[in-house]
Amino acid sequence: MPTARVLLRPLLIVALLLLTLLGAPSRSVGKAQAAATLNLPPGFTLETIAHVAGARELAVAANGDVYVGTGGDTVYVVPDAQAAPGKPRPFVRVDDRPAAGVAIAGGWLYVGAQFGVYRLPFSSGDRTPRELPRKIASVRPQGGSGAHKTTTVTIGGTTLYAGIGSSCNNCQPERDATRATIQQMQLDGSVMTPRAQHIRNPIALTIDPQTGALWAGVAGQDELAPGHPYEIIDDVSAHPGVADYGWPHCYENRQPVPPGSDCSNAVLPRAVVPAYETPIGAAFYPLNPTGPYAFGPDYRGGLFVTLHGSWHLPRVPPQVVFFPMHGDEPQTPVDWSDPAAQWREFLSGFQQPDGTRIGRPTGVAVGTDGSLFVADDAAGAVYRIRPARSVAQRFAATTRSSAR
Repeated sequence: MPTARVLLRPLLIVALLLLTLLGAPSRSVGKAQAAATLNLPPGFTLETIAHVAGARELAVAANGDVYVGTGGDTVYVVPDAQAAPGKPRPFVRVDDRPAAGVAIAGGWLYVGAQFGVYRLPFSSGDRTPRELPRKIASVRPQGGSGAHKTTTVTIGGTTLYAGIGSSCNNCQPERDATRATIQQMQLDGSVMTPRAQHIRNPIALTIDPQTGALWAGVAGQDELAPGHPYEIIDDVSAHPGVADYGWPHCYENRQPVPPGSDCSNAVLPRAVVPAYETPIGAAFYPLNPTGPYAFGPDYRGGLFVTLHGSWHLPRVPPQVVFFPMHGDEPQTPVDWSDPAAQWREFLSGFQQPDGTRIGRPTGVAVGTDGSLFVADDAAGAVYRIRPARSVAQRFAATTRSSAR
């Protein structure tokens, strides 16, 4: 009489064949399920349009392709990210990781890497590089990067900006003059000078398209009083000369560390979020968007900021937040007793109640069609966020309602 083991063997073989044909559950499926648990305000939808390991900063080309900086040596392109997204493919590699920063302007694509800023000729629609990238500016020239290895890049008019973090949590003097600064330079990398100094880790750089102002989101130091310092988001352009943010001896509204430090010349930021949130990306939503997926009036001219969450315990949850703005002024002024007063939650759900995480948002960018793109380096994903109904659908619904 056949044993149970003999009877089960054919069933096991059939099961294995089915898994082979249909595909075993994969990590990407898990990521898709994880994205489904993320939370948005009513009326918005989120899709995972690409999987890119270590996805960091984002740049959108005029044709809707999205370029993704990473924690490795490669910038990826997601073809047709605003339509039916294609599979992400390597666009360019630089021998200088992490190639986290990416920006497009004036017929060039720029890459911010650990020890330099690079650029290569670019036209919308390029999915392979026209030339090898060329290093146009050096940062961290002393090498031995220590902490904060990424370099963020953004372009405002004819000026290229690069944000370079400190080599440590709290140290003076720094290893070299580019540390804990925002550098400004010509678009070819020449005439590099500091625009901001004593600014611990200015990762989130963006330009307000209405005013041309440079904004920076900054990760503050650890090991101060619990809940401090607040992370800051500020209009760097509002401060003449070289803006001095006071690190490591001054924080928030000119609080001295240690007591007695002179903070009289430290600038006061225009916006804050709670301590340890770690701003990584920032993008202004257009004041007059024209695309089919334009967000409603409440979001126009406002500022999206991605918060990576804390690395230490207790874990501060990652999220994407939104600051309503009047030009380059937050609608709500800074309240130094409440770092949550100026913004509202937009994308959340990255952290579970037990502290486990399904992702950590990094880069953010606005598409030419009005979509909002968000990168996630922990999940290795790029998300596309849109209103649940397009502008045309919303207009048609309003017309029908008015006709009744």
